[in-house]
Amino acid sequence: MADGSPSLILKAVADINTVPAADWDACAGADNPFVSHAFLSALEDSGSAVGRTGWMPQHLLVEDECGALLACAPMYLKTHSYGEYVFDHGWAHAYEQAGGRYYPKLQVAVPFTPVPGPRLLVRPGPMAELAEAALVSGMQRVAERHGVCTVHVTFLPEDQWQALGEEGWLQRTGQQFHWHNDGYRTFDDFLASLASRKRKAIRKERREVADSGATMRVLTGDEITDEHWHRFFGFYVATSDRKWGYPYLTEEFFLLLGERMAGKVVLVFAEVDGHPVGAALNLMGTDTLYGRNWGADGSHRFLHFEACYYQAIEFAIAHGLARVEAGAQGSHKVQRGYVPQRTYSAHLIRDPALERAVADFLDQERRMIEWEMEAVADGSPYRKGEG
Repeated sequence: MADGSPSLILKAVADINTVPAADWDACAGADNPFVSHAFLSALEDSGSAVGRTGWMPQHLLVEDECGALLACAPMYLKTHSYGEYVFDHGWAHAYEQAGGRYYPKLQVAVPFTPVPGPRLLVRPGPMAELAEAALVSGMQRVAERHGVCTVHVTFLPEDQWQALGEEGWLQRTGQQFHWHNDGYRTFDDFLASLASRKRKAIRKERREVADSGATMRVLTGDEITDEHWHRFFGFYVATSDRKWGYPYLTEEFFLLLGERMAGKVVLVFAEVDGHPVGAALNLMGTDTLYGRNWGADGSHRFLHFEACYYQAIEFAIAHGLARVEAGAQGSHKVQRGYVPQRTYSAHLIRDPALERAVADFLDQERRMIEWEMEAVADGSPYRKGEG
């Protein structure tokens, strides 16, 4: 369908593999691995993010009149609100109690991945501004075509969040906890930046893990074999079961990740007497290490902190990365050097009554989040004037 301009064509496609990887990635850029064609296609090809699981791809494309891709957005028609990490279950329940139909909805996101990054993917060039505007108007057009009430763009960067706000979208904030590399040369340099009590607590945790006999192996690239992925998947499923969660990702997804993105993968294996007991999966961007999934064969005191947080910090320092983003939630990360960071989402709600109710909720929620971030900042583990 045309977007009203004779030079741009808007399309929605149900399979990312209909888009050449090089064209998609020219829009996505190289900084964030989660919006790459390789990652998103692994989700679809593995059966993790498909219509059967409630994630029907409706990727939005903007092309010029010659068929060249100028912009795109990873978009899904969804029949539930799971695997998003920006929660709207309450909105859905209230709307349906009032007689409305909340689902299906449109979600612009990376499935099962609470990682901030670009969502309106635009190829640099003279048509960039026009192409981005076409994406924004295109979301509403697809919503109208499908008769859906809401469109959600989650974990987007602040500039895109502001742009959508200017178009009348509701703006929501959240928080995560990220570690920032202040030019540290060693892990001990990082520890030296902390208050004495926090520094001692981290050393105690790491010492207890070492005394338990656990050792860490950090694997990247060709070092990672299918056997490692089989082991990791077992840990991932076992941990999901223990936490009353659901293992959204299939084993095939992890195998495809190793096949297509091995150079971006940092896999930390914890071993006791040479036998794997747990593992943490990270992906590496241009300047950031992203913590993703963790699993273990049981409860091992402090092992999660060591494998997921401290090993990530050590890797980032050794490779000159600017930060570690350790995933959703978890105020316990603050005491381990991770500080609050705002996250952003934008929401288009086509029913005026629901829009008013959600706007009131977001106003209250935003004040609460700001209060929480200030409270956490007051309890910063860093020595005064740092962090």
